[in-house]
Amino acid sequence: MNRICLTLPTNRACSATIAAIHREAVHAATRFGADVQLLILDSCDARTRAEHAGVVAALPRTDGVTVHHLGEEPQRAFLRRVVERSGLPEPDRLLRLLLPAGVSYGSCTDRAFLLAAALGCDSVHRRDSDSAYQLRSGEPVFPVHHELPWLGRPAADATAAGLRTDLDPADAHRPVSLAGASFIGELSVDIGEIRRRDEGVYHEVVGLWAPAGCSPEDRRRLVEESFTGAGTAPFTEDRSTLTLVDPMRVDMCNIAFHREVYERVPLPPATDTIGSDYFLIHLVHDARLPGILHNRHIENFHTPERRTDSGFTAYQTRYVKFLLSMLHLHHVYDRMAAEGDRLLDAGHHVRTGRIAELLRESTGLDRAENEWRLDRLDTAYRKLGGRHEEFAERLTGQRARLLDEAPRDMADFALLTEGWPALVDAARHTAPGPGER
Repeated sequence: MNRICLTLPTNRACSATIAAIHREAVHAATRFGADVQLLILDSCDARTRAEHAGVVAALPRTDGVTVHHLGEEPQRAFLRRVVERSGLPEPDRLLRLLLPAGVSYGSCTDRAFLLAAALGCDSVHRRDSDSAYQLRSGEPVFPVHHELPWLGRPAADATAAGLRTDLDPADAHRPVSLAGASFIGELSVDIGEIRRRDEGVYHEVVGLWAPAGCSPEDRRRLVEESFTGAGTAPFTEDRSTLTLVDPMRVDMCNIAFHREVYERVPLPPATDTIGSDYFLIHLVHDARLPGILHNRHIENFHTPERRTDSGFTAYQTRYVKFLLSMLHLHHVYDRMAAEGDRLLDAGHHVRTGRIAELLRESTGLDRAENEWRLDRLDTAYRKLGGRHEEFAERLTGQRARLLDEAPRDMADFALLTEGWPALVDAARHTAPGPGER
C-alpha cells in the first residue's frame, strides 16, 4: 500500500480547510487505496489551536486515514530528537532553522518532509490554509486524483498507460518526481491594491524579481504571468500532461513531491520571505526529472489579517525579502539549468552536495543589484503615497539589515542542505510524538 503524507501547515484559523483536506484524505484512501498520514502542522495561538483540535477530534474515523495534529511544542520536541540523533554540528542553529521564531514558508514544509520520513511516507502532498477546493457539480475537485497514480514510477509507465506527454523520450526512464497544478482566484502575492491604483507602479514592483539584465520584453512577460496562477476560469474537465513542469505553472498550495526529491534537498529556511518554498520545483525541472502538470487548480483567497496595518507591513516586508533573495536564487537557478541532468547521479538521485556548493557560491555575489532593487522599490512605493509611502520610510531604516540578511539566508540554506541527508536518516528512526488521532 502506498503511504503518503497529505500536509497542511498553518499559522491561522482554518477549521473549514482542515475538514476539507480530511475529505481529500478520505478520497485518496477509498479511491486509490492509499495509507494517508494527514499531517496538520499548527503554529497558531493556543486558542486557535484548541479550536483546530476540536475539529480534528470530530473528524469521522476512516480506514486508511491517520490524522496527526501537532502544535509547535511537539514539533520542536521531535526536531530536537532528530537533530541530536543526526550528530551534526551546530545543533541549536539547525533547530532554529527548522523551527524559527518568525514565519518561514520553507521551514514549515521542511518539518513536513522530516515528519513524512518518520512516518514512512513515499510522497508529500502540500495544501495551504488560505485556499479551498473548487467544486464541480457540487463535489470538491481534489488534486490528489492526479498526484497519486504515478509518483515514483518511471515516466514510461505513465506514457504506456495513455497519459498525454510532451516529454523527451530520453527522459522517459526517469521517475515521476512531481505532480502539481496552480490556483485560480486572487493573486498569490497580496499586491493587487498596487495594480488597481497604478499599473505602471505595479509593473515596476513586480518586475523587480526578474534578473537585473533581463530584457524589457522578457520583464514585461514575467510581470504578466507572475502571481496570477491559472486565472479565474473554473474547472470543467480533467487535463494532465507528463512533462518537465514549468515552475511558473504550479503553486506550492497544490503540489506533491516524491521522497527521492525532498529527502535529498530541503527548502530554504529564510524567515519572512514569500516564495522561499519554491526551490524544489525549479530543481525538479532543471534536473530534467519528469512531472505531471494537471488542471485541478486550488481556489486562492486572502485572509482579512493582511488588510490590517500590521498585516500589511508584515506582508510587504516578506515581499521585499523575496525580491532580495532573487539575486542569489537566480544565480543558483542559472547554474542548475546549465548542469541539467548532471545534477543527478547514476540512480537518478539529486546530488545533494552539488546543490549545497551552488548555494554557497551564491553567498559571495555583489549586492549592488539588491541596492538597485531597494532604490527602485523606494521610488515606486513613495509614488503610491499613503501606507505604501509610510512603508518605504520604514524600509529606509531597515535597508542595511535586509541587505545583510539575503546572503546570510542563503548560507543558512547551504548549511541545512549539507546536513539534510543525515537529518532525514535520523528522522526515519525517530517517533513523531503525540498528536495522532
